[in-house]
Parts: sequence; C-alpha cells; structure tokens
Amino acid sequence: MKSLMLTIAALAMWTTAFAQTDPVIMTIGGKPVTRSEFEYSYNKNNSETVVDKKSVAEYVGLFINYKLKVLAAEAAGIDTTKSFRDEFLTYRNQQIRPAFLSPKDLDAEAWRVYTQTRDRINSTGGLVRPAHILVLIGQKDGKDKQEAARLRADSIYNALQKGADFAALAQKCSDDKGSAVRGGDLSWISKGQTLKEFEDKVFAMKKGELSKPFLSTVGYHIVLLKDKGQFFPYDSVRADIKRFVDQRGVRERVITQNIDSIAKASGGTLTPEQVLDRKADEMTANDPDLRNLVREYHDGLLLYDISNRTVWERASKDEAGIEAYYKKNKKKYKWDEPRFKGMAYFVKDAADVEAVKDTVRNVAFEKWAELLRKSFNDSIKRIQVVKGIFKKGDNALIDKDVFGKDTTVTAPKGYPLSATFGHLINAPENYHDVRDLVLADYQDALEKKWVATLRKKYKVTVDKDVLKTVNNH
Repeated sequence: MKSLMLTIAALAMWTTAFAQTDPVIMTIGGKPVTRSEFEYSYNKNNSETVVDKKSVAEYVGLFINYKLKVLAAEAAGIDTTKSFRDEFLTYRNQQIRPAFLSPKDLDAEAWRVYTQTRDRINSTGGLVRPAHILVLIGQKDGKDKQEAARLRADSIYNALQKGADFAALAQKCSDDKGSAVRGGDLSWISKGQTLKEFEDKVFAMKKGELSKPFLSTVGYHIVLLKDKGQFFPYDSVRADIKRFVDQRGVRERVITQNIDSIAKASGGTLTPEQVLDRKADEMTANDPDLRNLVREYHDGLLLYDISNRTVWERASKDEAGIEAYYKKNKKKYKWDEPRFKGMAYFVKDAADVEAVKDTVRNVAFEKWAELLRKSFNDSIKRIQVVKGIFKKGDNALIDKDVFGKDTTVTAPKGYPLSATFGHLINAPENYHDVRDLVLADYQDALEKKWVATLRKKYKVTVDKDVLKTVNNH
C-alpha cells in the first residue's frame, strides 16, 4: 500500500513538472492559452524583418484582441459551417496526408509501374534503337519532287553501301534535324511511339542491319538498327520511375488508397475522414510546430470571416454610416492646399474636346466615368480619360493646365488633343471626395467598438510571472 501511494505521488509530481514546461500564460473567456502558443504567435509576428516590431508587453493586447475575435467567431458558429470546414480541412489535410505514405509505399508503386510497363512493351515486341536518315516529302509535293526525293534517298543508300559513315551522312543529309545532330539516333522506342510504316520496318530488322530506302507518310527513311532487346532491367530505370512516382498525382493516389485501406480494416467503425482526424490529433499532439501551424490557420480563417461580417463588409456597404462618420469628423479630412476635382483627357477628334465637357456638365461627379464610357468608349475607344481629385504632382496635364506648372505632357499614341474639366476645391465637398480615407477610419472605429464589447463580454486574466518568461526559459 505504501509502495502504491509513493508511485501515485511520484506520478502526480511528474505530471505537475511536465505541465510547468508549458504553463498557462493567460485565460481568455475561460479558455487557457499556453506560453508556447503565445510565443509562437509573438515570434512569428515580430521577427527581425518586421518593421513595426512590438515588445512582449505591447503584443499582449494585440494577441488578446485576436483571440477574443476568434471566440466571437466560434460563438457565432462559423467554425461549424460547411464552407469553413471544407477550407480548413483542405489545408489541414495537406499537412497530414503525407504521413500516410512511407518509402516502402513508393518502392512498391515504382515496382508496380515498372512491371506493368515492362510487360506491356515486351509483349508487343520489346525495344529497338534505330538511327535514320530522312528525305522529306512535303504533303503538297508533286510527282517530280517525289521522284527527286526517291533518287536522293537511293544516292545516300548507295554511298552507305560503299562504306560511308552513317552518322556523318545523317548529320549532313537528314531532313530530321532533331535526330541529325545525334547522327540520326532516335534512342530507344517501343511500338506505338512513331509512324506505323516506320515501326513495321524497324521491328522486323536485325541488330546491325541497314535498310534500303522505304516510304512513310513523311518521306523516305534509311535505317540502321543499332540495337534491340527486351525492356530495361529495373535497377537501370529505378531512379527515373521513382521520379515519376514521386509526382503529386501518383503520391496522392497512393495516400488515398492507404487511408481507404485503414478505414476498411476498421470494420466500418472509421470513415476515411475519421482516419484523417485521428492522425491529425496524433500528429499535432506530438509536434508543437504542426499544432501551432494548424491552429494558426484555423483561427485565421475564423478571424477573417468574423471581421468581414462585423466590420469590413458591413462598413463598406453602410453609406449612411460612412456619411455620418464623415460629417462628425470633417476636420480630419481638410487639405493643406487646394485640389482639382475633375478629369484630364485626350481625344482623337477636335469636336470631342467640347463634347466630353458637355456630356458631364451638370452631372454628379460620381456618375462621370460610366457616362463617359457609354458616350465615347462603348464600341470604339474615342477618348482616354483619368478622373479623380488631384493635388499638385499627381498628373502632368493637370499640373500644366490647372496649376500652371512648367511640365511636359506626353499624349497617348493616337490621341493628340488634350483638355481638362473640373474645378478647384479647398476642402472635400462631400464624403465621396475622400471616401476611401473615411471608410478606413469608419472601419477602425467599428472595430474598436467591437473589441470593447468583447472585452466586457469575456473575462481575461494574464499571469504576469509566466509572461516574464516568454523567450526566456
């Protein structure tokens, strides 16, 4: 009994000591965050290449806000939606699936590919290694050119019969320039790789035999059969086959087969998806880097979705909210100097210079672009135009015509005539004039309000003693 108690006590001490190697650094909404998770996030976002590097103390608040948003996404059930699960599992499984492939699997697949290829080739005549000289006949060549090609082929054959070097003549005379540089060598071929007339001839030849000129659909061939035999021994092609097997398509097929086999061997207790889930749990439990990587992707997807719903997309569609924010914060958007609100444009014909102005005169600025496109560039591009709110230095034509700067304006090719239309303003006339800036600020205000709400909703505690040990233990 005493021995059993000592054993239990020792086990409890070991468990406590193990837990202390990765203590809880903070609790957010009742969920513990370990020091290793915080360190992973901090170190990744504050590497030496990061411009705005934060101290640990500065990063704590950012990390808490991040985790609070993830909690909000989970509370909204985003992690249970099909779209989220599909995207997350696609990424997670990319990290997990390779664990179902062993070197033995690749060796077995390489051997399977080899034997299938060997048996197919050997059963249809094996391999031949011909070299040829081609006298090309064009598809539209008449009888005179065809006869000239035949005579030329006979002349080359006669030279070979008298002892001329085949490789030298191939380099000099063959119209197949690809093989000519190799002395006519076509390397090893099997049936089905080239023209039937050519195959019928060369597969009937003996090693070392020289053929008389014979005709195919492309011209006359003279062939020297350099070698023939059965498919290559496995050892000589193993590296090439393994490179083929290592390609993604083959690897993925073998992995899928292995996962399916495990599921079938379970007697129906596991689906292929459950096999992957179980392997993911096992691997992430034993590999902190993988665990952090998978969690980061999981939380990142949630963060994007909930932020888009709560802040980004909501704000971008809320024109009334953007306008109200602008009116309340007009002073933020004042300019140091006047801007030109209008357009700079180039036209082909002189009549269009005034026509462009007349088209948009008394029309809301926001509608100019679509109106000009329909009126001048719907079928034929008659004008080139840039519209916006310009300060000095933004546009050469506006600098010259509006701000009176001495600058060179280069007209686009084919559009020699230039003009500007619009007016100077000392401050934005409405929120549309600075919409991008206002939207960014409005989104920031919504996010701050949202985070403040989350801070009130979820309790957050930070262990300052553990925090002091970050990257220092």
